[in-house]
Amino acid sequence: MSFVSFNSKEHPFFDELKKRVDSYFETNNISRWGNWKIYLKTAVFLSLLFGLYIWLVFFTPGVLVSLLLCSLLGITLAGVGFNVMHDSAHGSFSKHEWLNNIMGYSLNLMGGDVHLWKAKHNMIHHSFTNIDGFDDDIDIQPVLRISNNQKRLWIHRFQHIYAFIFYALNYMFWIFYFDFLKYFTGKVGNTKIKKFTLGDHIRFWVTKLTYFTMFIVLPMFLVGVGETVLGYFVVTCSCGLVIAIVFQLAHVVEEAKFPMPVEGKVDVEWAVHQINTTSNFATKNKIVSWFTGGLNYQVEHHLFPRISHVHYPAINEIVKETCAKFGITYNEHRTVLAAVRSHVVHLREVGRYD
Repeated sequence: MSFVSFNSKEHPFFDELKKRVDSYFETNNISRWGNWKIYLKTAVFLSLLFGLYIWLVFFTPGVLVSLLLCSLLGITLAGVGFNVMHDSAHGSFSKHEWLNNIMGYSLNLMGGDVHLWKAKHNMIHHSFTNIDGFDDDIDIQPVLRISNNQKRLWIHRFQHIYAFIFYALNYMFWIFYFDFLKYFTGKVGNTKIKKFTLGDHIRFWVTKLTYFTMFIVLPMFLVGVGETVLGYFVVTCSCGLVIAIVFQLAHVVEEAKFPMPVEGKVDVEWAVHQINTTSNFATKNKIVSWFTGGLNYQVEHHLFPRISHVHYPAINEIVKETCAKFGITYNEHRTVLAAVRSHVVHLREVGRYD
């Protein structure tokens, strides 16, 4: 796979930060994995997911109620991704690898492929955050120009307006286009990924066919073609919009940096790069923290992806204190609205066509 190196000779910041975080877990005699909180959330979100699906497909209410429930189903799918799949795919849901693997397939339940997601997110995004040409999450060209390192088109001057329409459609494109593009090319962006095993191939096609059957074919048979098309559109747009906004607020804001490697090297230690390219939002809002599975603590997540999100509020102050000691700027927005505003301003600025 493609590679960018960081300053690995000296990493005093991360050395001390890890020592402090390790001390927190040892002193309090707690594990780094999920606890009853994540298990409870898993039960809540999966119960909502199956309950809403059964209600809509087998006991379909009136049009207005159905549309409302479709929106809620889309938001619930996003919640499953944030709270169940995300920790599991990072191996932080449980100390048991088999349980992490099982719960990671909640992404396949959503129509995605956990094998591809781990390559795209765990290996590439977390390694090369906000580096153009490597981080596939910021390669949305030509629809959006995310950084000043990317080619500018005339349409980008309006991207801060139309971006949210693209975000709403993103989940549908992910399931029916981007996954297949990665599957057939064997690449995430420009980066080659590990070849699929026979089991991976089988799981990919079983996932896609099962999802298509459960979310398209069966509803069309039981509810109706037009109703299914409209309902599925509402579900996927609700899910896509929520997922995209949460991840964009973490890396595509005014404060976040988009460094360009010089001769394949970024001249800071990896942990400092993560802080430079990442931003938190609404960490004091318990509802946002609960629903997003701690993804509003994105700085802590990028530094310690193998620690469950239920511990992020506790280590948040440790990270801030260590950043202050080393003179490293810690990016954070107090509210969701402040983060959205910063995201829109960033899109408008990099989209200007002077």
